Amino acid sequence: MKTVAVIPAFNEATVIADVVRGSLEEVDQVVVVDDCSSDKTAEVARKAGALAISHALQRGAGRATTTGLEAALRLRADLIVTLDADGQHLPAEIGQVLEPLRLGRADMVVGCRPLESAHMPLVRRMGNRFANLWTWAILGVSVSDTQSGFRAYSAETVRKLPLEARGYEFCSHSLGEAARLGLKVEEVPITVVYTDYSRSKGQSLWTSMKTLGRIAREGLR
Repeated sequence: MKTVAVIPAFNEATVIADVVRGSLEEVDQVVVVDDCSSDKTAEVARKAGALAISHALQRGAGRATTTGLEAALRLRADLIVTLDADGQHLPAEIGQVLEPLRLGRADMVVGCRPLESAHMPLVRRMGNRFANLWTWAILGVSVSDTQSGFRAYSAETVRKLPLEARGYEFCSHSLGEAARLGLKVEEVPITVVYTDYSRSKGQSLWTSMKTLGRIAREGLR
């Protein structure tokens, strides 16, 4: 089965090459979606071996992910994995995230970070817990790490999901749609690497509040 990694990116020129090269050791092809970066993210990703797609206007992390998923389908991927561009996800763990799909146990896989880890910044730990509770209350979906961007999908699942979310609410929105469609979602544990750089790329309080508001609007549709 053909495997494609999708990496949405915004101003990640300093780290994207390592993420692309590591991912290429685990999958057949890598697609980087540059969401209108002001640096050379697309150029660096392309030189590292990725197919780089650039948005002319900044459209948000969710839309960048969807652009990548759609590109993976055009590349005739059977299995698609998404991961963050800032280096906090380990490309070496792509195989374990894909495994439930390969074994036919799941339609979608969520790589779940250890929320109790002392390595996770307190603000993120509390924010993720609240987002989990919010997603359950609004969308009726219970997953231990609803905001994880390290995920895997079968091509059939991507075709079924009406992925319309623009920003970070994509994470919860896609889980809600999977539940609505009766798809099988499995969790697998992953490692998360926090560096000064990846910590600096985290969501602001304002962005988090907007994300929660968008999740709530989705639940009222």
